[in-house]
Amino acid sequence: MIRLACVIWISLAGALDASQIRLKDLVEFDGVRGNDLVGYGLVVGLNGTGDGIRNAPFTEEIMTNILERLGVNVTGEQFRPRNVAAVLVTAELPAFSRAGGRVDVIVSAIGDAESLLGGTLIMTPLNAADGEIYAVAQGSVIAGGATAGGEAADVTVGVPTSGVIPGGARVEREIAFSLSELSTIRLALRTPDFTTAQRIETVINREFGRVVSEMTDGGTVVLSVSATGVGSPARAIARVENLTVEPELKARVVVDQRSGTIVMGQDVRISRVAVSQGNLTLRVEEEPLVVQPNPFARGESIVVPRTTAAVDEEEGIGLAEVPDGTSLSDVIAGLNALGVSPRDMIDILSAIKAAGALHAEFDVR
Repeated sequence: MIRLACVIWISLAGALDASQIRLKDLVEFDGVRGNDLVGYGLVVGLNGTGDGIRNAPFTEEIMTNILERLGVNVTGEQFRPRNVAAVLVTAELPAFSRAGGRVDVIVSAIGDAESLLGGTLIMTPLNAADGEIYAVAQGSVIAGGATAGGEAADVTVGVPTSGVIPGGARVEREIAFSLSELSTIRLALRTPDFTTAQRIETVINREFGRVVSEMTDGGTVVLSVSATGVGSPARAIARVENLTVEPELKARVVVDQRSGTIVMGQDVRISRVAVSQGNLTLRVEEEPLVVQPNPFARGESIVVPRTTAAVDEEEGIGLAEVPDGTSLSDVIAGLNALGVSPRDMIDILSAIKAAGALHAEFDVR
């Protein structure tokens, strides 16, 4: 069974080796990036699921400010509504967004509101890191869940205190950036690697038939716009972004302890090592016995302790030797064939890494 799993893995690895990835999926182009926006607003129209004003005084403050801007004097008045909620509004302003365009926003409650379902976000300015307003958000909130219940119990599905407004923000200010003024364009690799950067340099130079790009480090390739002869940075990016390159991946094992998930790269290797694993379970049970006196006799009821202790050792993996140069996929296939649980498999991999026999990055989350 282990040999069969090994053959399947090699077949998959061969298919992956032949894969070619577009440059636009491997790199970020200099200046072509989004900008984060954030704002503080108010959602109204909730069905009694909003903030409690006593527990969220900032909700009353923003509601007062909005009403006063609309010409309603509420100074000194007492507000106790349950149909409003203070929220934080976040969005990403895409690259080259123009005034009048629309972007999606995410609305999240910051008070003790129970749900934003059915609410409407009132006009909320969205600021960037420089403090300037770049968009204004408003619209009906699509909540991500629902809550129902009675006096003794309730049930919640999803996250009703967070929602989205598709196209809920209108762009009011454009980012001051001119792509046409760039003389060179830097290609930043999302996963820096010297081999991948060299392959990108080679494929770009081959496309133009001359040296137009240069690898400066493992994460950056510089493209000269004038050397390309296409006339503008936009045309140069359009010329190279669909070129395909085979990226080089580092040997890495990622383990998620919460879900028992193990993800590994194809280049992970294990040195010669011996593995033995077993489970030891200690079980202690208390069954106290109550002893009572005979009828019409003098005496007291006595509780006699009764304890049962046992040690169970489940059948595990005996001492097994892993040959030198074995791939981790072979080891995982063998452990699966033996019926080892994901939790035990994670412990075995951790022990192999601690022994210095696992030659890969071991990322535990």
